[in-house]
Amino acid sequence: MTATTDGSTGAANLHAAPAGHPTDTTTAADDVLAAARRAAERSVEHLLGRQDEQGWWKGDLATNVTMDAEDLLLRQFLGIQDPGTTEAAARFIRGEQLGDGTWNTFYGGPADLSATIEAYVALRLAGDRPDAPHMARASGWIREQGGIAAARVFTRIWLALFGWWKWDDLPELPPELMFLPKWVPLNIYDFGCWARQTIVPLTIVSAKRPVRPAPFALDELHTDPAHPNPPRKPAPAASWDGFFQRLDKGLHLYHKVAPRPLRRVAMNAAARWIIERQENDGCWGGIQPPAVYSVIALHLLGYDLDHPVMRAGIASLDRFAVRREDGARMIEACQSPVWDTCLATIALADGGLRPDHPALVRAADWMLAEEITRPGDWSVRKPELAPGGWAFEFHNDNYPDIDDTAEVVLALRRVRHPDPARLEAAIERGVRWNLGMQSRNGAWGAFDADNTSPFPNRLPFCDFGEVIDPPSADVTGHVVEMLAVEGLSAHPRTRAGIDWLLAEQAPCGAWFGRWGVNYVYGTGSVVPALIAAGLPAGHPAIRRAVIWLETVQNDDGGWGEDLRSYREEKWIGHGESTASQTAWALLALLAAGRRDTRAAARGVTWLTDAQQADGSWDEPYFTGTGFPWDFSINYHLYRQVFPLTALGRYVHGDPFADRADAREGA
Repeated sequence: MTATTDGSTGAANLHAAPAGHPTDTTTAADDVLAAARRAAERSVEHLLGRQDEQGWWKGDLATNVTMDAEDLLLRQFLGIQDPGTTEAAARFIRGEQLGDGTWNTFYGGPADLSATIEAYVALRLAGDRPDAPHMARASGWIREQGGIAAARVFTRIWLALFGWWKWDDLPELPPELMFLPKWVPLNIYDFGCWARQTIVPLTIVSAKRPVRPAPFALDELHTDPAHPNPPRKPAPAASWDGFFQRLDKGLHLYHKVAPRPLRRVAMNAAARWIIERQENDGCWGGIQPPAVYSVIALHLLGYDLDHPVMRAGIASLDRFAVRREDGARMIEACQSPVWDTCLATIALADGGLRPDHPALVRAADWMLAEEITRPGDWSVRKPELAPGGWAFEFHNDNYPDIDDTAEVVLALRRVRHPDPARLEAAIERGVRWNLGMQSRNGAWGAFDADNTSPFPNRLPFCDFGEVIDPPSADVTGHVVEMLAVEGLSAHPRTRAGIDWLLAEQAPCGAWFGRWGVNYVYGTGSVVPALIAAGLPAGHPAIRRAVIWLETVQNDDGGWGEDLRSYREEKWIGHGESTASQTAWALLALLAAGRRDTRAAARGVTWLTDAQQADGSWDEPYFTGTGFPWDFSINYHLYRQVFPLTALGRYVHGDPFADRADAREGA
């Protein structure tokens, strides 16, 4: 993991042979290029073999065992558990347990209390005895960490559903939030879309406070079963934390006196909001957590399991299950076909596939059919903006996202489609929508514009991760790159995005990665964008980024960054080398004109050496981010698409290096 550098911050060239050996490094460079070409060809064949006949790609999306545990708890709550599903889920959960009895939330990461509690309870539901060695190790560790009382709010909500925790000891979330207009702080549109879709159904759960009979006690998970929730000293009243703690106490008092007619109207408003946002496949937002809580909330309001809304919702949850050869059943938090397909299209095109190849045309057809042309929740803040974007998932028309839209446009630009007018019209709508979703500071968030309220993250309820959607460098970089390719480098909105990116560069020269791990991802997203938009490779910001990347390159030639970089500075740019992160670093170096440096050659060599016989790469490490540190993702296709993109650009060059300038002058 020790970082190294090639000893140069300028124009060191791989072809600069030492005196007396004029051809040594030239031969070495030729060997690297030949190996890269072969690796790219194998990767192209591998990726083509993974395309669905409809045109899309989708890799597994691995997170952590709380998804699987909560799926079992939901089935227990609804009374729909079955032995086969329970045992398959338990097999997966047991397989993820660490040697000390705990569970973590990313590969190689530290034990996590909430994940360990939820996994333990799920295995109890599956019949594992508390005195079994693997269970005793887990419960002992849980008690050492403070027991259930120290777990996150969501974990304690799940336990409250069965009387294992008191509702009075949870933060209050009143359904009357539905009545707050959008200009009032803490209205539902102040929350990021993923939090909004979760919080609305949980207001119903919080108001109803249901308790199902517990099939067993959980005394072994408390430090003191007689006093499971020891008192904690409140924060000072003059602090924001103190203010919100006292606000929560007031909401608990309101819960006792809330007018029943008003509460009923509020819950019905929440139910209408939920039902209106159910997708055609029965899910909500294309992600598992809102679907789970929406099903619970509607069931509490009297929707029986045979109601069409409920039946479709429950059926949609089964589509998040990935069955493994050993019989284990893993639950995906969401599915990423649009994201995977546009990235695969870019990789194959940059890897040398001709633009009219049938696989690329099929992918373009599928992406064009996935365009969202109706308003969604984003239009609450942008009512005059015409729709025209893409979501991340199969079905999520309420929440197209800015990042996917930018990358889909970049992907479509690489395809020679038999119906160019159709393709151009979709691109035009996507570009217009992305431009309109710019935040006031000149940057772009993922789903909403100006979703930057400081208050939601301070609520005692919101301890589960990021609950707002502020602009990020990686999304802004992708949008700027797309706008540059579309000939809009000089557009005022593009220039505002560039200015924001330059101001956001960290002192070390890197950019923070909101949706990928972490500074390597942010830097790999921003540098190609700035170059595409016209910044010269000698610009101080580009030079600082290149120096940083070359400085943090691992001794083995690859790049890696551990998720702990979100919390600890010493991990920034450091971690075991991975295929995706090595590719991100290479994409930045190649864009910055560093193709012929020793750093680039070593990175390419790491990729070619790490490639497996079938043309794929392995990557157990998590390099995707849901919430920085709090929710981590292993996109199984990242390890395939990004290395191919990097190798393709190393071999063939950037496909838009000249076209962007040409379109600018057109």
